Amino acid sequence: MNKNNLFIILIACVATIGGFLFGFDSGVINGTVDGLRLAFNSDSVGTGFNVASMLLGCAVGAFAAGRLADKFGRKNILLLSAVLFIISAWGSGISVTSLEFVLFRIIGGLAVGAASVIAPAYISEIAPAQYRGMLTSIQQVAIISGLFSAFISNYFLADIAGASVATLWMGFEAWRWMFWIELFPAILFLIALCFIPESPRYLVMKQDLTEASLVLNRLFGEQQGQEKLNEIQNSLAADKHQPQFSDLIDKRTKKVRTIVWLGIGLATFQQLVGINVVFYYGAVLWQAVGFSESDALMINIISGAVSLIACFITLFFIDKVGRKPFLILGSVGMAITLSVLVIAFVKADVDIDGVLDLGALDTVALIAANAYVFFFNLSWGPVMWVMLAEMFPNQIRGSGLAVSGFAQWFANFVVTITFPIMLSSIGLAAAYGAYTVCAFLSIVFVVKYVHETKGIELEEMTG
Repeated sequence: MNKNNLFIILIACVATIGGFLFGFDSGVINGTVDGLRLAFNSDSVGTGFNVASMLLGCAVGAFAAGRLADKFGRKNILLLSAVLFIISAWGSGISVTSLEFVLFRIIGGLAVGAASVIAPAYISEIAPAQYRGMLTSIQQVAIISGLFSAFISNYFLADIAGASVATLWMGFEAWRWMFWIELFPAILFLIALCFIPESPRYLVMKQDLTEASLVLNRLFGEQQGQEKLNEIQNSLAADKHQPQFSDLIDKRTKKVRTIVWLGIGLATFQQLVGINVVFYYGAVLWQAVGFSESDALMINIISGAVSLIACFITLFFIDKVGRKPFLILGSVGMAITLSVLVIAFVKADVDIDGVLDLGALDTVALIAANAYVFFFNLSWGPVMWVMLAEMFPNQIRGSGLAVSGFAQWFANFVVTITFPIMLSSIGLAAAYGAYTVCAFLSIVFVVKYVHETKGIELEEMTG
């Protein structure tokens, strides 16, 4: 491996610390639900909002970050997100009221939303086309690593204290320390970002050709760097105005460009299959079917390990196989495994305490749930972010990511806040039935509308 490729990989790894924090901040809530319910005396709707409140910030953060990144640069927005991660991690742990907690979680959401769209976009803009998919997929590995780390951290902190609501160190409950652990990677992210360059495509958009040339020469070598500079300039030459949301409208038809609807569809389906119910409510889900809090947290760790294995498979093969085949395989796999879970939940009995008893199907349900997580992280988890980061033309990448990112996080919010309500009203089987229908619909969407982007240079993306 030459020094230029090593430099690109190091830069990508720094950017994906944002993905790690995205995962950690999303997953840490999983082990704190009981603590939040007790500390803030909230019912199912209130608990659902406490958990989902971060997602409001995510939607706003993702929407704003795309446009702000076009104005102030990819690197500066990542730096801002690092600062917000630090504020949120500290504030979530010290909160004494539900309102205070929600405000700090929304701040964390702004950081997650920004990192979720800008980190993969930044990586796609500094990576060569032949392994852009692999490098951008590192984002999902980082997200799952963050989730996995949060699950492990939650498990051991709860185990040391005896329960998530028990006092741990310095007179504070374990669930508060679950949030404070995030301070370590957040501070590392802030420091590491100071040593990476700005995206060369952003620099060309801002007409800072001298700096863009220096960055491209460091990334690709002098000769290839100058060739890449010319390619980027040529791709922007036909339309030299500053990027704006109106670019998402086709000037001939006066309608929203098809590529934008495709981005919204990819982003929305990724959430409608219900994956974040497992991420955010995993402990609650498995306690609802009869497992103890400790067992439920351990199952989350197993799910995290399965997710990492799936991500690494995609990481190594996405640039060989392509994006679309992974999406189809994942949709089919999720549809089947969700169907198995629905059958298991339908056949379950309910004891006098309202706890589901899966009986002989408990092992089948556990295997199906982990298989579902595997298929998601083999496909829609990493591939959706890869495609959003690379499929938009240079001129509309920021705006396209803003709209798609907002759609993704808004769908995430709707799924997350409605799950505890559905759980207490229509039941687990009906809730998972809805996610199953969406998984089947995602197969049709991919087959009919998604086009392959493997090996295509960003300057060749026409939308």
